[in-house]
Amino acid sequence: MRVYIALTLVSLTARIGVSQYLLRVRPSPSDHLPVLDLKEDFDRDGEPSEEDLSAPNLKGKLGDSFDSSRMSIGPPTHGNLSLTHSRITLTGHMPRELRELNLSGGMYGQRLKINKRARQKFLRWLWAHTHCPVLPVWKDLGVRFWPRYIKEGRCTRKHSCSVPKGMYCKPHRSVSLTLLRWRCQGSSKFSRCSWIHVQYPIISQCECSC
Repeated sequence: MRVYIALTLVSLTARIGVSQYLLRVRPSPSDHLPVLDLKEDFDRDGEPSEEDLSAPNLKGKLGDSFDSSRMSIGPPTHGNLSLTHSRITLTGHMPRELRELNLSGGMYGQRLKINKRARQKFLRWLWAHTHCPVLPVWKDLGVRFWPRYIKEGRCTRKHSCSVPKGMYCKPHRSVSLTLLRWRCQGSSKFSRCSWIHVQYPIISQCECSC
């Protein structure tokens, strides 16, 4: 009976602590990420020619903004990370809110004794269930962007990220990549086309939210 009561108190304490933790870190995620695919005109006359797609010239035009870790001129040789994977690799440091979570405060003035190993195991379990990693996915922007392929971030929504369930991973922060965009102005017969610099936002952080 004492063991059952102790386990019940641990469960209740953990639920209270988890609820307080989730309330403290609840973000205000953006609803505008990832960027939706553009509906391009199928008029091939408005597309850049082979001469306009000279990689050395465009790389020079983009300058230091070219990021080889997030951009690719040709189709990437390696595939995307599955958005439906079940195993999440925990990297970096455990969030401070979890490290400082109080698991020893019982009910009715009683205090629970939890050894260090059990505490660490429970916190890692909780971290794995509330963790929201950024999953890298290669995206083809089409011939009117250069580089054509970028690695953007996605937030998985396969599993709930809260205890109890109900919250899911959503975009929280973003960074912008500088790309070249092919733009044509004027009528179809007398249009003038050129490459212009544009900012393309990608997800850089996911957070657990309602």
